[in-house]
Amino acid sequence: MFGKWIGSDYTSIEAMLIPKTDWAYDVLELQPTASDDEVKKAYRKMAVKYHPDKVSYLGEEIQQAANEKFKKVNEAYQQISKERKL
Repeated sequence: MFGKWIGSDYTSIEAMLIPKTDWAYDVLELQPTASDDEVKKAYRKMAVKYHPDKVSYLGEEIQQAANEKFKKVNEAYQQISKERKL
């Protein structure tokens, strides 16, 4: 179970840094075949996970990294929403 979590987290972070066709799905740790409800649920989960307020006490560098990740999660959701007309 732990290895699976690390693998999906790695894929998500990789997708944030290395663009490819289905990058938005990778950021949200989804398959392109995911339902609209699954997309919304994954977005909420990732938004909470990477929200900058959660690390506000850890220093400037960590806050900046959290901001970048949070922006990518939002961009991914916006792209999928636009494609699917959510």
